[in-house]
Amino acid sequence: MIATGSPLAPVAYEGRMIPIAQCNNVFIFPAVGLGVIASGARRVTDRMMLAAARALGEKSPARKNPSGSLLPAVHDLRSVAVEIATAVGQEAQRAGLAFKASAEELLRARVAASQWAPEYSQLTLGE
Repeated sequence: MIATGSPLAPVAYEGRMIPIAQCNNVFIFPAVGLGVIASGARRVTDRMMLAAARALGEKSPARKNPSGSLLPAVHDLRSVAVEIATAVGQEAQRAGLAFKASAEELLRARVAASQWAPEYSQLTLGE
């Protein structure tokens, strides 16, 4: 298993092509930022990064299928980001670096409300 911060070409190994997953820039860093914003954390700690990594690991398809992908599918990115960001915010709360939510659901709702949605206006070309 391998994941990097940058996109790399697949690697040939034992007669098959292994895709190189782009982990940090796709899954971790955006979700950590989302968790920091949603929780109001004052800084990012090693434990918050570890919480992010563990939350992503929980969503790995390889947990259920050893030959499965290391990382979740890109179409699951938004839902996985909510899980990672919530874990980051919970760790910030435990460390006293963020507001105390009354329950996980409150933090999860703040994460979902803070998540950017790409919405584009319809453009009409004039003559």
